[in-house]
Amino acid sequence: MNDVATDTRERLLLAAERLLLETGYERVSIRAVCSAAGVNPAAVHYHFGTKESLVAALLEARLGPVWTPSLEALSGRSGDVPECVDAVIEPLIALSADPAGRLYLHLLARLVLGRREVVWAATWFSLEPWAEMLQSRVPGLSIREAQARWMFAFDLLLGQFGDPLAGDRVLSPHAIATLRAFVAAGLSAPVEAR
Repeated sequence: MNDVATDTRERLLLAAERLLLETGYERVSIRAVCSAAGVNPAAVHYHFGTKESLVAALLEARLGPVWTPSLEALSGRSGDVPECVDAVIEPLIALSADPAGRLYLHLLARLVLGRREVVWAATWFSLEPWAEMLQSRVPGLSIREAQARWMFAFDLLLGQFGDPLAGDRVLSPHAIATLRAFVAAGLSAPVEAR
């Protein structure tokens, strides 16, 4: 991507982030993002396609660096399921303590829990690497079952940390410990013979 396109893309992401923080998802239009970025009204469509794809790109840019290092360290090596859950939950705790982080969690919950058709570009935003990591830790688990377990886990985690209706709710340490244990138990449950 050339420098002009990269600059325009980043300006759109920054404008979208600012507007989303100020007014929320429902009130932000593509036209408003383009105007705030000082670019052609068609720029969002050109660079991202849709509002949801713009939000997905923003989430990948802001959340990818938060999760990627710890998840890549876990990938491809043996270990236990609770450490995988910790690699997800610890960043959620940190993000939920910050207004911008809460915005990212609300947006991620909107896309994931709403089952939006979004094409993710970053590795850890698709189910495949999560399923492969779980398969290496739970003997006999099929890829399909590993994906289903992670979907349930993400539904629960994002429902707790990213629910926009919860406002600025902060989970207690006891609630986080219970959530962590519950998710780890569900992900590591024995495989049933069929």
